[in-house]
Amino acid sequence: MRKLLNSLYILDEKAYLSLDGENIVCKLEDNEKFRLPFSNIEDIYCFNYMGCSPALMGKCVEYGVSLSFISPQGKYLASVKGETKGNVYLRKAQFELFSKDVTLLIQNTVAAKLANTRFLIKRSMRDNLHLNDDQEVIDCLRHLSDGIENVYKITDKEIIMGIEGNCAKSYFNIFNKLILKQKEDFSMYSRTKRPPLDRVNAVLSFLYTIVTRWCASALGSVGLDSYMGFYHALRPGRSSLACDMVEEFRCIVERLVLSMINLKIINSSHFETQPSGAIYLNGDGKKKVLSQWQEKKRTIIQHPYLKQKMPLGLLPFVQSSLLAKYIRGEIDEYPCYLSK
Repeated sequence: MRKLLNSLYILDEKAYLSLDGENIVCKLEDNEKFRLPFSNIEDIYCFNYMGCSPALMGKCVEYGVSLSFISPQGKYLASVKGETKGNVYLRKAQFELFSKDVTLLIQNTVAAKLANTRFLIKRSMRDNLHLNDDQEVIDCLRHLSDGIENVYKITDKEIIMGIEGNCAKSYFNIFNKLILKQKEDFSMYSRTKRPPLDRVNAVLSFLYTIVTRWCASALGSVGLDSYMGFYHALRPGRSSLACDMVEEFRCIVERLVLSMINLKIINSSHFETQPSGAIYLNGDGKKKVLSQWQEKKRTIIQHPYLKQKMPLGLLPFVQSSLLAKYIRGEIDEYPCYLSK
């Protein structure tokens, strides 16, 4: 089993990363803030404008450390990527398979997303019994169950996307009911992405960006091309396959966001409002959210397919490996992640 290493997040916009031997050095206005050895770092996320030195980027390539640049507002900008790993025949098989009929793969992915969403709602209902009598919540669960059943009756990708979209709309219409604390500061009535227009959407968008890069790094580690997906449309600069895999993990992000709000780990002081009306996490808010995310990644889960216990942080690497096995023909079907 792969060892779970640490992620490094650079949040100060004026920070600069450089290399000293085998160490990552962070400087702020020419003053050294800290240094860390490469040996225990798995990926680096830079939310700073200053960037990092070419020598550091070269060392990241050499050591296979994923280096991603993200704007302070949470928009993915670019990544440093070294030599592609894995066998070229795996990527050839990936391109060939995804260019053919991948209906079952699409159906399973959408069904897994909807099933995980339903699990999240049911778990909230167990923790908060008053939700069991809420007709809108009950209707949403029924809508999700119908969606899971219906995706297997349809082979047209566009119609499946429509089913997914309708289910997502129903879910986010009742998401506000799952927020039990700080309701005056955290209200969400629809999903707004670019830009986020409320504090709940701001946290969701921020973590979705992190998780997408997490999945892209995992896919690259097993030799798959994260830009060649089977469900999300192919676009220049978009890691479509990473976006496909994120669908399995959205419930993890959403559950964490609900917990942070309901346990009052984050509050209104962790956000800033732009003149345009966009709302983003501020520096302290990013630190809080990323600290909780790192703690979440250390949570031990039992993988539903492998029946093995492992840290949550290894999940995308395990799923990437299983997807590679499916593409190579070593297993008959790719087992999407299902929350248990």
